[in-house]
Amino acid sequence: MGLNRREFIQVMGIAAAGGMLLDSKGALAAPSAAKLYDVPRFGNVHFLHFTDCHAQLKPIYFREPNVNLGIGDAVGRMPHLVGEKLLKEIGVKPNTPEAYAFTYLNFEKAAQTYGKVGGFAHLSTLVKRMKAGRPGALLLDGGDTWQGSATALWTNGQDMVDACLELGVDVMTAHWEMTLGDKRVKEIVEKDFKGKVDFVAQNIKTTDFGDPVFPPYVLKEMNGVQIAIIGQAFPYTPIANPRYLVPEWSFGIQEENMQKMVDEARSKGAKVVVVLSHNGMDVDLKMASRVRGIDAIMGGHTHDGMPAPVIVSNPGGKTLVTNAGSNSKFLGVLDFDVRGGKVQGYKYRLLPVFSNFLPADKNMDALINKIRAPYESKLNERLAMTEGTLYRRGNFNGTFDQLIVDALMDVKGADIAFSPGFRWGTSLLPDSPILMEHLMDQTATTYSYSTLTDMSGSTIKTILEDVADNLFNPDPYYQQGGDMVRVGGMSYTIAPKEKMGARIQDMRLDGKLIDASKTYKVAGWAPVAEGASGEPVWDVVAQWLRTNKVVTPRKLNTPRIVGMDGNPGIAN
Repeated sequence: MGLNRREFIQVMGIAAAGGMLLDSKGALAAPSAAKLYDVPRFGNVHFLHFTDCHAQLKPIYFREPNVNLGIGDAVGRMPHLVGEKLLKEIGVKPNTPEAYAFTYLNFEKAAQTYGKVGGFAHLSTLVKRMKAGRPGALLLDGGDTWQGSATALWTNGQDMVDACLELGVDVMTAHWEMTLGDKRVKEIVEKDFKGKVDFVAQNIKTTDFGDPVFPPYVLKEMNGVQIAIIGQAFPYTPIANPRYLVPEWSFGIQEENMQKMVDEARSKGAKVVVVLSHNGMDVDLKMASRVRGIDAIMGGHTHDGMPAPVIVSNPGGKTLVTNAGSNSKFLGVLDFDVRGGKVQGYKYRLLPVFSNFLPADKNMDALINKIRAPYESKLNERLAMTEGTLYRRGNFNGTFDQLIVDALMDVKGADIAFSPGFRWGTSLLPDSPILMEHLMDQTATTYSYSTLTDMSGSTIKTILEDVADNLFNPDPYYQQGGDMVRVGGMSYTIAPKEKMGARIQDMRLDGKLIDASKTYKVAGWAPVAEGASGEPVWDVVAQWLRTNKVVTPRKLNTPRIVGMDGNPGIAN
């Protein structure tokens, strides 16, 4: 089957940009791609790691942030570098496939050149390729896997459970999985995963007697070496998400228990101890500095693509801390050389999953098509066209979030709108149709009720201050790892370095200062309080999109940021 003119031009564009050639049959021959995925086996203990895929089974576009501010000790350190500063730090040249994977730079052109990223069929091909040369290699799933798409919501997570079983996941921990409710999580773990996937979490306990809900760790033998994988679920699940979904389970960081579990695993003969974490990068870095005996923390939650581990010193030695991005976009490959009962060396690669460079695995592709078949017409409903790029990620706002708050204000007749600082959500290129699937990629939760609330000016400030503290508290153990609530209608100034209560300043609506005692109509969605109700936010936004038909480029309503001059986590 030959290439049509458009496909040929696209292939030539990829070839020119990536230093590739076309073979005699017109197929894409990609020496740089082959080199990218040529990762020879090292040592005798092997871990493959993906995290935060947010139920994205198909290849997608995903724009990395241009604002990822570090506070306190995190200033100027990975992952709080963006754009050119990030490329310089990791030694990657601009205008390369790797630059496209790790940064937002030239996003539209790079996306058109290199194509979509992720997709479970392409990820599966890469997993099989890495496992083929690594006997006994374990595939670790860091969580945020069963949530983030329409099909995950409509199948109660079953689409992702089936896909992960096909992918060959060995060990898993969790976060957004809990929003399916405790009974559903237990059902999957006890039925679908039984004898196939170890679901581990040292920090999930019963609220009554503090008993472990899941095994804290699993011991395995690989090539004659005893290893342990300890699970660390997202510590703030009952705060960041509705408590009523997991009423009888407690979470928390549980640092002392983590040390106890590490020591226990070592006492049982583990020569390698890896923590599969959903803490978020900064929390993992702090934990690594305080807990002895962990060889590596393979982390998630904050969606940071870390091309190299951060090596953290602690009283027991050194710990590698990694994070494997989001949206099925990366696969981490960690090899240890273990001899004489000790780790003698390691090699780590974070491999971008370029769907144009990796053929789709046939079995996974067939499963995905089967999963999606009943929903295709609903997923493919064209709601509107977008003239500009739509994306979510960034500390303060994204154009897709701006679209959501604009729609909420228009439809609900609100003065102000809030949209949660969720980091999941795919991107769309300019002049693309906005399908129902894309809207669901931004909004698909089990509690996506839209709301309209009368709020005083002082309440509005309190909400903003609370979220800002979650993001900018200098102690990572008090950070919850999301981004700032997105705000429509009003402007404000933020001083991230200030203390709680003093970060949010100069709040204005239509140029006038927000009055602390005055009441304003505030639209929002995804309330965590029990008993909330309202039409699903996707219905509200879909109504707005169908009415508007064409969405002009969104003007971002971002706060004025003070006190952060020179911070390398913000693009100039």
